[in-house]
Amino acid sequence: MDNREQVVEDLAKLAMEGQLANPIDWDQLGINKEEAFKTMASNVIDQLENVPEENFAAVAMATITKLLVENFAANLRLRGNQSAE
Repeated sequence: MDNREQVVEDLAKLAMEGQLANPIDWDQLGINKEEAFKTMASNVIDQLENVPEENFAAVAMATITKLLVENFAANLRLRGNQSAE
């Protein structure tokens, strides 16, 4: 396993350890949980690996904020509030 694969593996494991407010029914989705986390971890690395060090924290926080807002809107839509766009 090369260094990038190990980082993806570690990042995915760390992300899976967090408690979810709304647990995901992976069987219902038909997606392998570990593969989903590894794919997303790899995407995060792709997006952030070329960010200059002095901008890294700001870009990471902006990315987290964007994802939280998207998740919030998706949850509102799932609850039937279609005006959450």
